[in-house]
Amino acid sequence: MEKKAMTRAILDAKKNKGMRWDAIAEQIGMAPVWTASLALGESSATEEIAQKLCAVLDLGDDVADALMVCPLKGQWMEKTVPTDPMIYRFYEIMSVYGTSVKEVVHEEFGDGIMSAIDFTLDVEREPNPSGDRVKIVMSGKFLPYVRW
Repeated sequence: MEKKAMTRAILDAKKNKGMRWDAIAEQIGMAPVWTASLALGESSATEEIAQKLCAVLDLGDDVADALMVCPLKGQWMEKTVPTDPMIYRFYEIMSVYGTSVKEVVHEEFGDGIMSAIDFTLDVEREPNPSGDRVKIVMSGKFLPYVRW
């Protein structure tokens, strides 16, 4: 099964069962954002996690096998500005604040990068009288550049 068909099967099962990512993630013992990334074909699962996800959504071994295949990451980006409003906001945030974030990280840690491999990302609802806010927390290991 190709990743695209796997994703469609998972999203259809999720919808048919009326489940949310946080509920699925809890049942398989993983984080909601990572679970969504797995379902969308951007991450790969161990056999144990693949079997758990398929059990939760009543999906077959073909989906489990596809979940374990290492993905080709970042396929949604087509070298153009994203048009989906939610994804565009991240593009816009990094366009406006990216160099500032980089400066602050370098000031705090030195010359290096934040890992996107040793990394977590959480989405939280933050109540606010003027309208609830989306709180996104990214945490990545600092990787210094080697001087040689």
